[in-house]
Amino acid sequence: MQNYTKHNKNQRQYFENTFKKTMQPVNTPYLNRHVDEMLIYAEITKNDRVLDIGCGIGRYTLILAERGFNIEGLDLTPGLLEQLQEADGGRYNIPLYCSDIIDYPPELESKFDKVIGFFTLHHLHDIERCYHAMTELLKPGGKIVFLEPNAFNPLYYIQIAITPGMTWEGDGGIAKMRKKVIFNAMNEAGLRNLDVGRFGFFPPFLANTSWGAKLEGLLEKLPFLSHFLPFQLFTGTK
Repeated sequence: MQNYTKHNKNQRQYFENTFKKTMQPVNTPYLNRHVDEMLIYAEITKNDRVLDIGCGIGRYTLILAERGFNIEGLDLTPGLLEQLQEADGGRYNIPLYCSDIIDYPPELESKFDKVIGFFTLHHLHDIERCYHAMTELLKPGGKIVFLEPNAFNPLYYIQIAITPGMTWEGDGGIAKMRKKVIFNAMNEAGLRNLDVGRFGFFPPFLANTSWGAKLEGLLEKLPFLSHFLPFQLFTGTK
């Protein structure tokens, strides 16, 4: 329990004490591509009740709300949820919960059709325990889907080393984002129909251009690159 408390304290400080441009809620082709892929893999419909784990200040939560999805958010850090509420400005009144996922509010148990997360799983303290908790939030037949960095893409480790505000302590969990590790955790939680899919190629400043998006689509189809594509979606069904 002590390690879990220390981990959470470090994560709160990591996200609250440094401005992170990559967390800001903007609406770009790059982010919308992430949302599009999530919608496909999670099979989210407008009738689903969806929980965004690690929603932060709403970078993806707000895009989903703008598209008319029934989205709610859970995050460990109260300061980030306050910023999300400010960014929402009363437009969508997104229900928000401040909690570690393993200490989720009991009234949320078995309430969600989909539990999702964008670049959150690699920040969690105990992947197996967290998957067990998230499974308890699902209705029978519900799905858990996380969009995560690919542990086999070397550019992430260069990014951690050279980017101000990024640290190994904060983002080093990327190294655990491997099929064997995540599938083991999902299996232990009783999930089935496990799958992983990869996509992407370019950073935002290229992916946000029309020609970059077209070229990215061609590069994604090359078999020898598939193992190293930067983004991956881990999927499991209750």
